[in-house]
Amino acid sequence: MSLKKFLLIVAVLGLVALLVFWYGHHRAASNKPAAAPAVVPVKIAVATRGDVDLSLKQVGSVEAWSTVTVSSLVDGQIQSLAFVPGAHVHKGDLIAQIDPRPLRAQLDQTIGVVARDQANLVKARADLARYTPLLAKGYVAQTDIDTYKANLGVAAAALQSDRAAQEFARTQLGFTRITAPSDGVLGAPLVYPGAAITANTTGIVVLNQIEPVWVTFALPQDSLPAVRQAQARGAVTVQAQLDGDSGKPISGTLEFINNAVDVTTSTITLKARFDNADDRLTPGQFVNVTLPTTRIANAVSVPVVAIQNSSTGSFVFVLKPDGTIEQRPITTGTSTADRTVIDKGLAAGEQVVVDGQMLLVDGSHARVSAN
Repeated sequence: MSLKKFLLIVAVLGLVALLVFWYGHHRAASNKPAAAPAVVPVKIAVATRGDVDLSLKQVGSVEAWSTVTVSSLVDGQIQSLAFVPGAHVHKGDLIAQIDPRPLRAQLDQTIGVVARDQANLVKARADLARYTPLLAKGYVAQTDIDTYKANLGVAAAALQSDRAAQEFARTQLGFTRITAPSDGVLGAPLVYPGAAITANTTGIVVLNQIEPVWVTFALPQDSLPAVRQAQARGAVTVQAQLDGDSGKPISGTLEFINNAVDVTTSTITLKARFDNADDRLTPGQFVNVTLPTTRIANAVSVPVVAIQNSSTGSFVFVLKPDGTIEQRPITTGTSTADRTVIDKGLAAGEQVVVDGQMLLVDGSHARVSAN
C-alpha cells in the first residue's frame, strides 16, 4: 500500500470518528430538560380607586405655642433656683424662691394692726351700748352719743382697711414663690441666687410651651382659593416632616390663616397646630410641610415608585395571576407626595411592582417577597 492511500484511509477514519462523536454529543444534549426561567423577587402594591387629595409643599418653621419670660411680681433677692435648665415643668411647679423674710415681717406687722383694730372696734361698740340708754335719762348729751357712733364707724372702717392690707401683704409673700405659669420647657437661667431683682422687670428664665406647638408657613396668594376649598370639606390635615427623620410624617391641623396677604412677597401666612406629645418638634426647627388642597374623586392611583419611564412613555409592570409580568403602557395624571393618578391603562385591584423593576422585562416570572 502506498503512503498516499494510507494517509487517505487515516483521514477518512478520523472524519468518521468526529461525526460519530458529534452525533452522540448532540443527541445527549437534546435529551436534557430545558432550564427553568429565572424568578425575580419583587414587591407589589395594589392599584386603588378612591378620592385622591392633591397637596402643596412648603418649608415651615416650628414655633412655641407660647413663650413667657418668667419674672417676679415683687422686688427682692433670689434665694434659690428650683429647676434644671432644659427641663420639662408642669403648671404650678416651683421655679425660684425669693428671700421671703422682708415680706413676712410686713405680714406680721399687718396682723398686729388688725388685732389692734379689732380691739378698738370692740371698745367702740361697748361704749355705744353703755351710753345709749343714759340718753333718755338725761345723763349724756346727744352729741356724745353721736361721737360714740362715729367712733364705732371709724373703728369698723379701720379694721376693714387693715384687713385688706393684711391680705395684700399675704399675697405679696406668696409671690416670693415663683411657679411655672404653664406646662413647658425651661431655658437657661437669666439670673442666679444672690441677684437682686425688680418686680415685672428682671427676667428669671424663658418658658416655652411645646405641647402643642405651631408650625408656620407661607403660601403664594394664588394657592389660597384651593386652601379655602379644602377647609370647606372639613378640618384640613397638615403633615410635617423633619429633614433627616426617617419616621412617619407628623400630623397636625390647619387652624390659622392670616387676615392679609403680604404685599411685598405676595404670600399669606398660615399656622397649623401639632399636639407634639412626643416632643419631635422643637421651636426654631425647619420642617417640610404638606398641605392637601384639591380632591380628585373616584380616581385609580398607584404609588409613585411604581411608575417607570421609557422613550415611548410611562409604563408599569403588572403582576398577572399566573405569576408572570406584563409591561403595561399607561397614561398618568396628577401626582401627590406618594401616589400618582392613572388616567388610562390600569384598573383598580391590579397588582403593580413597586420594587425590583430593574430585573424585569415583559414576560418575566416574579415572586412576591415580604415587605
